[in-house]
Amino acid sequence: MPQYLGGGFLLTHYGSPVISSTNTVLVPVKAGSQGPFRFEARSGSNGALMWSADSDYLVPPHNWFPSYNLTLTAGGRVYAPGAGGKLLYRDNVDSTAGTVQTAVFYGAGVYTAAKAELDAAVMISTPITVDAAGNAWFGFMVTTQNSAGLSSGVARVATDGSGMWQAATTLANDATIDRVAMNSAPALTTDGTRLYVAASSAAGQGYLLALDSATLVPTARVALVDPSSGAAARITGDSTASPLIGPDGDVYFGVLETGGGTHNSRGWLLHFNGALSQSKIPGSFGWDNTPSIVPAGAVASYTGTSTYLLATKYNNYAGSGTGDGQNRMALLDPSASQTDRVTPAVQTMREVLTVLGPTPDAGNPGGVREWCVNTGAFDPATHSLLVNNEDGYLYRWDLSTNLLSERIRFNNGIGESYTPTAVGPDGTVYAINNAVLFAVGR
Repeated sequence: MPQYLGGGFLLTHYGSPVISSTNTVLVPVKAGSQGPFRFEARSGSNGALMWSADSDYLVPPHNWFPSYNLTLTAGGRVYAPGAGGKLLYRDNVDSTAGTVQTAVFYGAGVYTAAKAELDAAVMISTPITVDAAGNAWFGFMVTTQNSAGLSSGVARVATDGSGMWQAATTLANDATIDRVAMNSAPALTTDGTRLYVAASSAAGQGYLLALDSATLVPTARVALVDPSSGAAARITGDSTASPLIGPDGDVYFGVLETGGGTHNSRGWLLHFNGALSQSKIPGSFGWDNTPSIVPAGAVASYTGTSTYLLATKYNNYAGSGTGDGQNRMALLDPSASQTDRVTPAVQTMREVLTVLGPTPDAGNPGGVREWCVNTGAFDPATHSLLVNNEDGYLYRWDLSTNLLSERIRFNNGIGESYTPTAVGPDGTVYAINNAVLFAVGR
């Protein structure tokens, strides 16, 4: 039951499928206009249903409908959000036999004693991030005062089900901060010791925070600032932008510009060192976008010094500021700069490659349809990126030739919230368009 707005737009975010090493595809499902939700395990070879489980999850207050996300651990446990801030989990996802269990970060006894109250007041509001041991972190929103004394913040649930939490206000050391950014997955360093989380005020201004992952004690923060205006950038619950940690430990986070349309509603990809003590070259697009890491060696034409590049949406929205509707994908060098195309006073990441959308936009003469992806899938076997477009096609962008070398049609196209792509262990590509999950193989 997708909820279309005037003009047929579908402003609903969908969670990505997650896939086990033996090709079991875990799929989050919204079963009605506002829920309920369930999660399914399907065979990656033929799509057959292996098992399913219902969730009592309730979504936080929102404008664009937020995503319902699953997370899979290295040990074969899937985590899913439930009501009241609890986690639902099931081990042995590749087996048809198994039991769904629960973990409550503030205590199962506290939850059971006031279940109806806490179900209505506490909602998981971000994807769930896990480490190699299966410990889990997520943001949650609290809408009313409650008997458990909870307020919006960050939670940690250990593999054994024990938990802890800290309020967003406390973590940011700022009384105006009252939430973790909606849909924004916490990011964990490869050694598992540091967690990055975006936190904001109701007005959409805030910080990127670094936390000790074991204790949730804050170790650093940086204000999220528009590199053009010098004023606070905007953080919105309509976005899915999440912190991204590069192979060198640098941290990236997408925001909107201070004033709507001053950067053609592209926002900025803010860039920091791991300690959040140094701002680095920003990217020229940040709205509802988490870049993909591409090894520099996968791009034959690249002659710079970076070991990795960033693949990102690069739309230039017609009708916003000076936007001309020339919507592109881009491959950016995080350590080299150029004069920004839209705001020449700002130096932004150098464009290594860009590719223009191929389909004219009838609603914006001279423009092309938007790239409709919040995270693209890099395919190391073919040195290509797999991305959706609002024209209804999934494209392969070949980074060796800078050509859209293949495409497959899903439908006639739709304006919608940006959606992810993913690749399974057998090379099947998973993409979402118009509330449908497609599995694309040979």
